[in-house]
Amino acid sequence: MTTTPEAIPTATPHPARMRFLVGGGLLLAAIVYLILTTAAGSSTYYYTIAELRARGGSAVGEPVRISGAVLGDSIVYDANTLELRFTTVNIPGEQSEIDARGGLAAVLHAATTDPRAVQLPVVYHGPRPDLLRHEAQAILTGQLGADGVFHADELLLKCPTRYEQQLPQQSAAR
Repeated sequence: MTTTPEAIPTATPHPARMRFLVGGGLLLAAIVYLILTTAAGSSTYYYTIAELRARGGSAVGEPVRISGAVLGDSIVYDANTLELRFTTVNIPGEQSEIDARGGLAAVLHAATTDPRAVQLPVVYHGPRPDLLRHEAQAILTGQLGADGVFHADELLLKCPTRYEQQLPQQSAAR
């Protein structure tokens, strides 16, 4: 007696299950893509003034965020037009370099007293911030004009000496 092998049933995926797997794979790929592009886009929180100057004409008109130290002698504010003009000077962008140079206050002081420091004039329209003073760190969002002036849409300021004076009192209160 001879036996013939019976047809072995093959598993055919159901169309609904296949659509679910493909859809899930596409969704996972989209999530990974968004995470990677967001991380890459935020890896440079801001440019230094030297980096912006190095970009040359390619930086003109492009929205960027920069950081620098404020030169106090350059601050000019017109209360009638709310136009604020000042000059910023280059400071390091890496925290490790700032720490190696003695902290933010030391870096800001060194930058504002260095006559060879890369400078950038800034124009901002709005009320004059209370923290705008010599050796404050300015973080600016805006565009570099063809005239070499940075036109700021947003102005954030850090004044490390103001906070350093408060730290000993806070530490003693503990």
